[in-house]
Amino acid sequence: MSSSLASPPVSSRLYQFYQLTKPRVVSLIVFTAVIGMFLALPGMVPLQPLLAGTLGIALVAGAAAAMNCLVEQKIDALMARTRARPLPRGQITSLQTLVFAGAVGGVGLALLYHWVNALTMWLTLATFVGYAVVYTMILKPLTPQNIVIGGASGAMPPVLGWAAVTGEVTADALVLFLIIFAWTPPHFWALALYRKHEYAKAGVPMLPVTHGDKFTRLHVLLYTVILVACTMLPFATRMSGVIYLVAASLLGMVFLYYAVRIYVDYSDRLAQQTFRYSIGYLTALFAALLIDHYFPIPL
Repeated sequence: MSSSLASPPVSSRLYQFYQLTKPRVVSLIVFTAVIGMFLALPGMVPLQPLLAGTLGIALVAGAAAAMNCLVEQKIDALMARTRARPLPRGQITSLQTLVFAGAVGGVGLALLYHWVNALTMWLTLATFVGYAVVYTMILKPLTPQNIVIGGASGAMPPVLGWAAVTGEVTADALVLFLIIFAWTPPHFWALALYRKHEYAKAGVPMLPVTHGDKFTRLHVLLYTVILVACTMLPFATRMSGVIYLVAASLLGMVFLYYAVRIYVDYSDRLAQQTFRYSIGYLTALFAALLIDHYFPIPL
């Protein structure tokens, strides 16, 4: 048997490890972290914390995603959305994943400690533990409120970015945290609604599985209302101005429209549309914060 048939090409193997890091999820994490860096300072972010902070946070986030894939490989094999990942397909072993996550996460933490600051390193490590251990191993199989409590880890990136360039965590950084924390439940429960049968099959106690569709749809609506209220805080605290206020209001009205429709006239297609919109919503919201930060309109 030729060597090309005995083992996959190096490029293919590297791509499989790359898939373990959930690049689409990590890209949103890195985006909000970088926005946090720029919002923390009135001018341009110094190059060293910008580059080292971005890379370090990305590497640790990728390592956390790989650990999530490792722990949930049996669940992933049962779900259409995740069964093509490298671990369920047997393309990468558990040991290889563990070594990869440890190496990538270790390099990321070292970058943050030596080239950024110790606070960012410790906060990023805590975020890693919160996602890979507290959420993945403890909360997700235990309670339907997993995504609410575990959402604290997912809300940390702008705080990490803020700490990377200032060496501290301020009230404004916590406002950014609160926005993502409130965004996570309606974002994820929209997905859970149209994937509930897969979660039930995998034995994961997501809210639609344990409490039913109507209860979940109500909570999507309620948390969306909370989210829209939270997005007004940057303007209320004078962290942002008119550009952000207009963008947040328009984006929030569309999200509320989707949430109301999910509650009164649910369909799987609508839940899918809401899930996709929620990703674009968060991206556009943070982009509006950045634009308003550098190009404010005087009141």
